[in-house]
Amino acid sequence: MNRGFYAVMAAEFFSSLADNALLIVAIAILAQMDSPAWMTPLLRLFFVLSYVCLAAFVGAFSDSMPKGRVMFITNTVKFIGCSLIFAGIHPLISYAIVGLGAAAYSPAKYGILTEMLPAEKLVVANGWIEGLTVSSIVLGTVLGGALINPHVSAFLVGLIHFAEATPAIAALTVIMLVYILAALFNLRIPDPGARYAKQSFNPAALLKSFYHSFTTLWHDKLGQISLAVTTLFWGAGATLQFIVLKWAQHALGLPLDKAAFLQGIVAVGIAIGAVSAARFIKLKNSLKVMKLGAAMGIVVMVMTMVHSVWLAYPLLVLVGGLAGFFVVPMNALLQHRGHVLLSAGSSIAVQNFNENLSILTMLGVYSLLIALDLSTNAIIILFGSFVTLTMLLVMYWHACNQKKQDSLHLIGEDKRH
Repeated sequence: MNRGFYAVMAAEFFSSLADNALLIVAIAILAQMDSPAWMTPLLRLFFVLSYVCLAAFVGAFSDSMPKGRVMFITNTVKFIGCSLIFAGIHPLISYAIVGLGAAAYSPAKYGILTEMLPAEKLVVANGWIEGLTVSSIVLGTVLGGALINPHVSAFLVGLIHFAEATPAIAALTVIMLVYILAALFNLRIPDPGARYAKQSFNPAALLKSFYHSFTTLWHDKLGQISLAVTTLFWGAGATLQFIVLKWAQHALGLPLDKAAFLQGIVAVGIAIGAVSAARFIKLKNSLKVMKLGAAMGIVVMVMTMVHSVWLAYPLLVLVGGLAGFFVVPMNALLQHRGHVLLSAGSSIAVQNFNENLSILTMLGVYSLLIALDLSTNAIIILFGSFVTLTMLLVMYWHACNQKKQDSLHLIGEDKRH
């Protein structure tokens, strides 16, 4: 890997670290405001809303200039969103602004990989990027949990020398410093030299182009399967993040700062699975890992039988490991197909649209289930069953595609004879 790749990794790590720490701090701020329980998952929902609403436009923005510059600009938007909480803006609105920056950041972050590296290195690169991203989730949730810990927040307030300093302001100050660190690494990302046709910012033209990209990926036999899997994974992953928080508080009796640490345990498993996939799975074998997605849903349901923190640790590592091992090869395959069929920014924008529409839908359903006062165990069983059944359907879909392709191949052979 070249030096530019490591700059991308560092920038992504610190930007994602701040995003995840901010989520935990925002949850704590909502709790201090006595907000209803169903509002907590809406934080993530508001964050990803921009991914869906701006999907047709962020790809063109990403391809309009060197992607290191795009990452710097969008990281600045995240910084502004975080700072708005200082001005008394509601956490849902502030986190939505951070999501606006993240939506435009993502096509540049992934698109630059296809510009920097050959196809055969994409699984390895994705393994490292996903592993590092998940590591930032681990440390971000731990950092967020630490920042809302009474002892840590009291210490931080003592370091801030102005009268209106509060634990929330102290926590947000630390997070903003992390965003600044990410910006410094953004400035170190070199320009790979890739250039695309002049981007039109006419809304009608962009929507038409996005629709073309959307249908192109979904009609491609490999693209549609990898897109279906990654769409399910990110929707399930975002929902699982809140399920783990709720389960840890109700089944294990943990406060929010310690429950946030269990989110990090899942992320440790994802990092292990992601790095393992990068080591052992080749791009041409990426579709063979789909059965692990079905297994993940079954393992998640075992959570209902666990009431000990020490049993929770290995179980959550296993859940994360299965998730990381199957999603990294699928993500690499999707990026490769998108790069072959479309531009880097356009393909990632389509991927983000599908994945974040899944997050919006699944978090919306999760919020509804909480509002209906379903038990945590019932929600976990419904969630695990949905993941397993959906993965089995995708595997069946892929098998049908293969049979159809084999039949067409045989017909072609008969015609030649």
